[in-house]
Amino acid sequence: MKKVCSVLVLSVVAFVMVLAPIAWAAEVQGKIKSVDPSGHMVTLDDGTQLTLPPTLTVEKQSLKPGASVKASYEEKDGQKIATSFMVLPAR
Repeated sequence: MKKVCSVLVLSVVAFVMVLAPIAWAAEVQGKIKSVDPSGHMVTLDDGTQLTLPPTLTVEKQSLKPGASVKASYEEKDGQKIATSFMVLPAR
């Protein structure tokens, strides 16, 4: 019985560790207010600043003020690091 409980506890811990990064991700949607010259920092109209890491593929020419975007991000060292970034089609 003790072995079954140990296996159950380990299974729950493993499950939580797999889902933990998902739980800490946040989403934001809005319009681009500005883009820094390097194209690595985008500020939305609500003041949210997103850092676009080099590992994230984003067409730089689509990063224009007024463009609608939807992004997921994780907070690391006080910065919002985008994990996904999509420029939405104009309506």
